Amino acid sequence: MTAYAELQVASAFSFLREASMPEELVATAAVLGLEAVAITDRDTLAGVVRAHVAAKQAGIRLVVGARLAPTDGPELLVLPTDRAAYGRLSTLITVGRRRAPKGECDLTLSDICAHGEGQIVIAVPPAVPDAAFAEVLSKLRCDFNKNLYLSVNNLYLGDDSRRLADLGDLSAARGVPLVATNDVHAHAAERRPL
Repeated sequence: MTAYAELQVASAFSFLREASMPEELVATAAVLGLEAVAITDRDTLAGVVRAHVAAKQAGIRLVVGARLAPTDGPELLVLPTDRAAYGRLSTLITVGRRRAPKGECDLTLSDICAHGEGQIVIAVPPAVPDAAFAEVLSKLRCDFNKNLYLSVNNLYLGDDSRRLADLGDLSAARGVPLVATNDVHAHAAERRPL
């Protein structure tokens, strides 16, 4: 096993965005020799039950979480550290779902911070991080302190070296450690067109 854990994986429970079932993603992570894998579906925890069963069978650790898209900030991967934090994340998602039409979620950064105790938060930067993103990162740093990280991954748009360097500079300037992710959408290449 490798010490790497993929923390940005969405399953088919992120409806109309992803192509693989949680158990397929977990099984592939085990075949690849990952120590752990997170299921971070968009605005839901629906995929974690199937992922939990598959992780037990495969003998790898499952990291539970969700990918939240607040209306006033960047997307965030929110990973609870204990049962109480899991309850707060569940409550937060319920609050956002009740405010929005069916199939949508309406949350703000303030909502996330209010339910943030015991959460590890990974900020997902836009393709081109700007000054507004840097300011939000500073605010989140104040709210989450050492439990805030900045996701970095290749987008394969031709300027990854520059983008990664810029994110490294932003990380250093704002005191937010980097964490490598891959933004996994499918367990196998043939599912990609879906």
